[in-house]
Amino acid sequence: MKILVVGTGAREHAIVHALASEEPAPELHAAPGNPGMAVQATLHPVDAEDGRAVAALARRLGVDLVVVGPEAPLVAGVADAVREAGVPCFGPSAEAARLEGSKAFAKDVMAAATVPTAMAHVCTTVDQVADALDAFGPPYVVKDDGLAAGKGVVVTPDREAALEHARGALELRGDDGRVVVEEYLDGPEVSLFCLSDGATVVPMVPAQDFKRVGDDDAGPNTGGMGAYTPLDWAPSGLVTEVVDRIAQPTVAEMARRGTPFSGVLYVGLALTSRGTRVVEFNARFGDPEIQAVLARLRTPLSGVLLAAATGRLDGIEPLHWSDESVVNVVVASQGYPESPRKGDVIAGIADAEATDGVHVLHAGTAAGDDGTLVSAGGRVLSVVGRGADLAAARAASYAGVAKIALAGSHHRSDIALKAERGEVTVP
Repeated sequence: MKILVVGTGAREHAIVHALASEEPAPELHAAPGNPGMAVQATLHPVDAEDGRAVAALARRLGVDLVVVGPEAPLVAGVADAVREAGVPCFGPSAEAARLEGSKAFAKDVMAAATVPTAMAHVCTTVDQVADALDAFGPPYVVKDDGLAAGKGVVVTPDREAALEHARGALELRGDDGRVVVEEYLDGPEVSLFCLSDGATVVPMVPAQDFKRVGDDDAGPNTGGMGAYTPLDWAPSGLVTEVVDRIAQPTVAEMARRGTPFSGVLYVGLALTSRGTRVVEFNARFGDPEIQAVLARLRTPLSGVLLAAATGRLDGIEPLHWSDESVVNVVVASQGYPESPRKGDVIAGIADAEATDGVHVLHAGTAAGDDGTLVSAGGRVLSVVGRGADLAAARAASYAGVAKIALAGSHHRSDIALKAERGEVTVP
């Protein structure tokens, strides 16, 4: 089997890593990939958002499956181009990817499917935003309607800060500018990835991520500073509830509209005092959660993704999972998220991976002029640790982090700490 993975980040490296762990492993290619993926896949310098180029590469290589990782290529229609070329593709069409590409569209779909979510106002002017903020009260939640690499949301008690975020988002998009103002949802957040072939839904295991840059959730939102699984504190029936009340109705509504959703529906949840509520939908695996989730998957990933891409999810066996705990800690570059510095030399990855239960996934890395590995983005590495319980997984991950050398880098020291201590509760 030949598989082409599209993208450059730690999410795509996690997919490649999982596929390469199969026996026998498929022949792997990545476009454009990163230096970490080059160990397990052949890299091709193709623009991930150029659908024609990706489709041409897939046909030239004769691959059996294309896996589109990031949101931007999906919204740009790369999966459509691949399928039009006659190659099976894991990832939704551009029209279906609007579930992530437009918060307002997602709210409309949720309303039609009677999916429980936060009350919201879609606003096109600052005056409308001000009225919506006053209607909901603090804490204020303002979301850019379009893609923002996981950083288009502000949650703040400061009304002026919320207005300023909305003003910037509206100005950025000009006449097409829209923001969504929502009620604040209390309770812990959970991420659940639901695989779909357009009709059948197969859930993975829940994870929890950490969006703010600093310990104790201090500082601005980021693309995600770490994650862990399993969630021993989550209600036992949560996955079944999410499939029955959220994922399956959403997939059915998308099919009813003539835009079937095939790929992974990322369901971001808040377990509130009034029940489970959807915070957001995404149209791809979440980073940093998928790095932890795939480390527990024991069912061969290639067969699952191919079944989703070819409408055969109803014929697969239930997914098999390790009982291990997994913690992923993100190592970020100096200045992230506001102004990440690039070009710093990275060392110590081999030492980190020599730690029992640890593997390292590349995100923002590149090869320097002399071949030296250097930072090339805000989130540079994911250090994934496995263990018999959260304490062991945390110890492994942070032992690996300690061996990474990257000038000015920073990471959170409290990933999964409250869960380890039994301090996470559902209201």
